[in-house]
Amino acid sequence: MAKVILTHEVTGLGTAGDIVEVKNGYARNYLVPRGFAMTWTKGGERQVESIKAARIAREHASLEDAQQQAAALSAKPVKLTVKAGETGRLFGTVKPSDVAAAVEAAGLGSIDKRKVELPTHIKSTGSYQANVRLHDDVSAVVDLEVVAS
Repeated sequence: MAKVILTHEVTGLGTAGDIVEVKNGYARNYLVPRGFAMTWTKGGERQVESIKAARIAREHASLEDAQQQAAALSAKPVKLTVKAGETGRLFGTVKPSDVAAAVEAAGLGSIDKRKVELPTHIKSTGSYQANVRLHDDVSAVVDLEVVAS
């Protein structure tokens, strides 16, 4: 098991500044190369306090903004235009980055694609819902209207 310090929020693992133990391969091949974590050292442990302080400062400033954005996202459906066949089956699937781009195009603000969670694979046209984590305490449900282009 490897001990790492998270520098970003990782779903199911923790938030920035947390010290967690994960399997060696997960840390070596995924978390560290993508910048989500750094290996634990005594010097790195001193940085944990500064990481947590920065996270808390961002959270207090953005809590009200996150609540306003959640209300806007839940208020109206987002139209997502994708390539589809005659039967309504998509050429590929809808990805979280597609949802983030559609939300921004609809004028509802920008969201991070890593914060979008799709409960199922979207492979056909129709109405779907996506969860967006805007803050630790605030999440929004976005209604998606997937239509063929």
